[in-house]
Amino acid sequence: MSSGVQEKEKVLVEYCKAANGLKKVVLKELRGSSAEVYLYGAQVSSWKNEHGEELLFMSSKATFKSPKAIRGGIPICFPQFGNLGSLEQHGFARNRFWSIDQDPPPHPTNRGNKAFIDLILKPSEEDSKIWPHKYEFRLRVTLGPGGDLMLNSRIRNTNTDGKSFTFTFAYHTYLSVTDISEVRVEGLETLDYLDNLKDRERFTEQGDAITFESEVDKVYLGTPTKIAILDHERKRTFVLRKDGLPDAVVWNPWQKKAKAIPDFGDDEYKHMLCVQAACVETPITLKPGEEWRGRQELSAVPSSYCSGQLDPQKAQYGF
Repeated sequence: MSSGVQEKEKVLVEYCKAANGLKKVVLKELRGSSAEVYLYGAQVSSWKNEHGEELLFMSSKATFKSPKAIRGGIPICFPQFGNLGSLEQHGFARNRFWSIDQDPPPHPTNRGNKAFIDLILKPSEEDSKIWPHKYEFRLRVTLGPGGDLMLNSRIRNTNTDGKSFTFTFAYHTYLSVTDISEVRVEGLETLDYLDNLKDRERFTEQGDAITFESEVDKVYLGTPTKIAILDHERKRTFVLRKDGLPDAVVWNPWQKKAKAIPDFGDDEYKHMLCVQAACVETPITLKPGEEWRGRQELSAVPSSYCSGQLDPQKAQYGF
C-alpha cells in the first residue's frame, strides 16, 4: 500500500480501529507530532505537536456513530456549506464512509513528506437520489516534517450526461484554545463579511483584530491566503494558509447556543474556535471532466510575531 511507509524502523502511517469501533489512520512524524484521520467522513480528529499537546478541539459529547457527524476536529463540508441548499446541514461528505485511495494522483509539492494518507469518496446510489451527480472527491491529509497539517482536496466532475454541477465547500476546522475571551484573529481586518446571525446581511469588519465576547457566525469574503489565530493564554499562534478557498468562516456558539447543541458541552465554547477555509459566497461550478482543488495548511508556532510576518519557519526556527 503506497501510504504505508517505514523509516528508521518507525511506522509513520498506521492503520487501526479506534475504541469506538471506527477505522482510522494515525500519521506520525519523527519528532513526535501526530494526526489521526477517520475513514468516516475523512475527518481529522486529532492533531498533536511534538510535545503531545492536542491542537484541535473535540467535544466531550461527540458522537462517533453513523449517520451523526463528529463534533470537532476538521469536518469536511461538501457539496453544501451550512443550510445553503436542499441538502442536510453542511452536506453529506462528513458522514459517509470514505475509502483509501489505492491509485492517488501525484502531489509533487509533497514529495518530501512521508506521513500522509490518500482517501476517496464516490457517490453511492442513495447519495445520487439526493444529489444526482457523479464525482470523485480525493483528499490527501499530510503531516509535514515540522508538524504542519495539510489537507489537499481534488473534486472532479465525472458526469457522463454532459451536466455541470455546483457546490460550496469548507474545512470546518475546530481549533483548541485556552480561553476564547483571550483569543484574537488577525488577517481579516477591514474585510466584508456575511453575518449568519443577521440573515446573512453584509457588513464591513471594524477594528484591528477580531476578538470574542459573544456568539459569532460570520463568513468573511475575499480573504488573504494567510490568517493568524493568537491564543494569548498559551502564547501560541495558529497560522492557517489556504489556496482555492476565498472565504473564511469564523464561528463560536457562545453560552446560550452551546447549551442547545446536544453533542456539545455547556462550557466547551470557552475552549474552541472554528476558523474555516471555505468557498461559500460564490459556489464552484465544474463541467464534466473539470477538477477543482482546495488546500488548507495549519501550523502552530510560538506567539512571537504578528500577521504581517506570517512565516512559521522563521518564527519557529529563526530563519
